[in-house]
Amino acid sequence: MPQDMDNRGVSRQRQRNPRRKNTNPLLDARAIQVARGSLEELGDGEVGEHIGVSMLGPNVATHRFQAAVPGYHGWEWNAVLACAEGSRHVTVNEVALVPAHEALQAPDWVPYEERVRPGDLGPGDLMPPMPGDERLDKVEGRYRISRHGLEEARHRWHTGDYGPTSEFAEKAALHCRSCAFYLKVEGAIGENFGVCANEYSADGHLVHATYGCGAHSETPPTPSQGEEPPSAFDDELPVDY
Repeated sequence: MPQDMDNRGVSRQRQRNPRRKNTNPLLDARAIQVARGSLEELGDGEVGEHIGVSMLGPNVATHRFQAAVPGYHGWEWNAVLACAEGSRHVTVNEVALVPAHEALQAPDWVPYEERVRPGDLGPGDLMPPMPGDERLDKVEGRYRISRHGLEEARHRWHTGDYGPTSEFAEKAALHCRSCAFYLKVEGAIGENFGVCANEYSADGHLVHATYGCGAHSETPPTPSQGEEPPSAFDDELPVDY
């Protein structure tokens, strides 16, 4: 090991800086400076404080900086640096503005057939059945509703706004099955559904037989219904002067 002489003429061993020797060139202050400079060259927004670095491999690291870019709250700048084995020369591989954990960003893309919802169909819109639609069976070249599709429909109607568990039905004293406005539907739908023909209630809607409302045909009149208003009594007699 090389030796130096102190001011008293006593030889001493020259101490090397082990920290400098062992410092990864991708993690030192110069690497941060290179990363910051590469991001500032973009000119797309302010490059803020250095907030961290992570190794992607033995010779690749990502440096992270705060970003003050309008419309990109919670995003950060990333600069990916690389260094060849045994070299201290750092190069820039990639720079980007990326979302952090609390970043404001658009929701994940969802295919059209998965995001369409009941009520989305508008006049003139086309919504053909998807291939393999379980609600349909093909019989003699034409689609027919399948048992699965029919059961799904019955379940929707039973648990929907015109089913026996709705608020109207639970508060009703009488149910549709005994109502004159209840037009029973025959066929595959079954005996528990019909169409309401009361314009003041669920007119034109398919209702469950145990649905109900206050407009049942057998609803008794209230005490104030059917009574003629009393005649006004005039006690103002002519006065002679």
